[in-house]
Amino acid sequence: MTVADSEKSRLDDAARAGWLYFIAGHTQDEIAKMLQVSRASAQRLVSLCLAERLITFRLEHPIAACMELAARLKQRFDLLHCDVVPTDPASPQATAGIAERCANLLDVTLRTETPVIVALGTGRAVRAAVERATPIERPNHQIVSLVGNISADGSASFFDTVGRLADRTGARHYPMPLPFLMSSEDERNRMVRIDPIAKVKAIAAKADLRLIGIGQMDQRAQVHVDGFVTREELFEMMRLGAIGEVTGWAYDAKGKLIKGGTNKRLTSIPPEMPARATTIGAALGQAKVPAIRAALLGRLVNGLITDEATARAILEK
Repeated sequence: MTVADSEKSRLDDAARAGWLYFIAGHTQDEIAKMLQVSRASAQRLVSLCLAERLITFRLEHPIAACMELAARLKQRFDLLHCDVVPTDPASPQATAGIAERCANLLDVTLRTETPVIVALGTGRAVRAAVERATPIERPNHQIVSLVGNISADGSASFFDTVGRLADRTGARHYPMPLPFLMSSEDERNRMVRIDPIAKVKAIAAKADLRLIGIGQMDQRAQVHVDGFVTREELFEMMRLGAIGEVTGWAYDAKGKLIKGGTNKRLTSIPPEMPARATTIGAALGQAKVPAIRAALLGRLVNGLITDEATARAILEK
């Protein structure tokens, strides 16, 4: 190993230790075990991370393995944007890392004084990103929802993010004041044509950035766990070939939208196919790998924020 390579490896280790300490919230004892070094070495790596300014409030050091995975994903799927964050060894399903990168993307987009439109889906990663976004006064911006924000029981969705981001920016915001699913296709068609909903759709169609979650369609599907679709509706979509969903729209292994089932009654704004506006999917986890890969193949998204383990699994399939 050359001196330059050794220095690069040392900074990589320092950046990884810094991420585990400042972003994932692990103790130095835990970090020492994860990195298989002594506690004193872990402490020195965290100190080096600070001394070299590899991390401030957000990770600034481009960890080599993550950058290489992001470059491969970007090339393989012709993406406009790709971020890969380190996997937290102690909690591989934790969304802190991807939420931080999504928040950074929101900050960059919202920082401009030129009016922009940001369209948001739902999900844990998107909500966590909004909570991390830096407050900034941008009253000329617009925040619009892509998803109906009323659950089956009539309550507002816990994962509605539009109002929260508007609070942090002073931007005008446009929720989708409809149930996630209507009782019939005809009712859905009537409701999405009423004037206020048509105006929300028109604003969303002009979005500069769409930030959405990607969900799997299996027995642990979040749309089912969160009460948006019943067990019977979920199983029907699975029989029709559904492997994943974005903003509730179920699609198959090739990224093609399912033509029946709940898609016929869904009020969410349909995804562009292929995505033309910058459309970033945020998701991680082994269970979501087929859904993420299908969304990339079908061009339902043209950007991805995920973690190392998920990125490797996508590329290996």
